[in-house]
Amino acid sequence: MGRKTIMSDKTKYELAEELGFADKVKDGDWGNITTREAGSLVKRAVEKVEEMMAGQQ
Repeated sequence: MGRKTIMSDKTKYELAEELGFADKVKDGDWGNITTREAGSLVKRAVEKVEEMMAGQQ
């Protein structure tokens, strides 16, 4: 059984671009990012979802 994906690779790459480390993941190897960068990516993803939810109210 494969790993369940919550975010598409496209979305993750767009967030990485926005956060300034897309060059590290352009080959699809997410093992090259730091823990801080991974945390920033998750934080930004949560912020985007919250913004979308606020816009629906």
